[in-house]
Amino acid sequence: MPKAAAQKASALSATARPFTYQSRSLHCDGVSLDSLAEAYGTPTYVYSERQISERFQLFNTAFSSGAAERPHTICYAVKANSSLAILRLLGQQGAGFDIVSGGELERVRKAHKPALQRVVFSGVGKQIWEIDAALKANILLFNVESEAELYLLASRAEALGVRARFALRVNPDVFADTHPYISTGLREHKFGIDITLARAIYRKAKKLKSLDPAGVSVHIGSQIRSVGPFAAATVRVLSLIADLRKDGHDIRYLDAGGGLGIDYHDSLVDSHFNPEQQVHNYAAALSKVLKGVDAHLLLEPGRFIVAQAGALLARVLFVKQNGSKTFVITDAGMNDLIRPALYQAHHEILPVRQPRAGAPELTADIVGPVCESGDFFARDRTLANVKPGDLVLVLDAGAYGMSLTSNYNTRPRPPEALVTNGKAELIRRRETLKDLFGPELLPAG
Repeated sequence: MPKAAAQKASALSATARPFTYQSRSLHCDGVSLDSLAEAYGTPTYVYSERQISERFQLFNTAFSSGAAERPHTICYAVKANSSLAILRLLGQQGAGFDIVSGGELERVRKAHKPALQRVVFSGVGKQIWEIDAALKANILLFNVESEAELYLLASRAEALGVRARFALRVNPDVFADTHPYISTGLREHKFGIDITLARAIYRKAKKLKSLDPAGVSVHIGSQIRSVGPFAAATVRVLSLIADLRKDGHDIRYLDAGGGLGIDYHDSLVDSHFNPEQQVHNYAAALSKVLKGVDAHLLLEPGRFIVAQAGALLARVLFVKQNGSKTFVITDAGMNDLIRPALYQAHHEILPVRQPRAGAPELTADIVGPVCESGDFFARDRTLANVKPGDLVLVLDAGAYGMSLTSNYNTRPRPPEALVTNGKAELIRRRETLKDLFGPELLPAG
């Protein structure tokens, strides 16, 4: 295939959504969702291995050629979706990982042990056992979020006879237009250290032999669609790096964080979201401000890689009329996907059986069975006139879907299925009531 044709095919592949109607029935990369519901029941999370790989490679390629080319590591944000199978898939492709707990560190170890040396450890509340585990694993970098944490890291590294590479996560006071719960770059947020105080803290760290001030880190939030805030934050960090190098610090890493957003309103039928262009714009914005800067770039995408690769498959239980309101009640609830209740997040919802042109529609709240008024996926949404027993698909649920599930109302968590090369494989079985009761103990008598 000629080079131009190959590039065009690659772009089309990376842009293509994994969930499409074929013969009037939704499929994931050629696998019928009807067949998955029959095999695994509902609710079930379904993921496309193809799209996860392609989204990761979009980032990798963007910083491997052209004006944006530079030494880099793409550290996937484990919190977005921590499935062992997905972590192994990315680890085998050379991904690093951004973790925020000792549990996530252990997930990386189990999924792909060689990737431990490509781990960055973020989070405001690291505990001693977590720090010790990460030091013993010889992770790439600790993103330190307070002066107190820095001294704890130094003491643990000294006790273990090692030297801890770290970056201060600085707070650049840059506004990102996103939901307030996932904005992290302003002074009033709990994350990071005021950038104006960072230079003095690095000077103190330089006196501690168990610490290696190796980088500077920044992360301003999540689900950010404009590239401007990323560039603005990076400019402020570069000024700090220049000062730190003047002070004699060997700053080798610049962790620019993650947060690049997707379009949750994107339609399967009339798609306007171009992920390749989004990553290109992101890389161009960063490369412009990084021109001439000698530093290994660390990036922490999560949502952008997995969100649109996954969806939640559910079945309609009842269609209920309360006065003028209609409710479509599904067997999936806020314990399975909490984003709409937590963030007022929008998810497109489609019937698995494609309605014919002109078929009747209804306007309804799509809700779950959980005993909470906040248990909903959509309010006053117009969709096909679904009936009890019909299957529906909640799109763009690959990020912060399964990772935020709970057992509220003593409901078992759903299974996960990964579609690879036209075949589906169960990568997490459905929980049972026995699983739920396993950790509980009844007092004697």
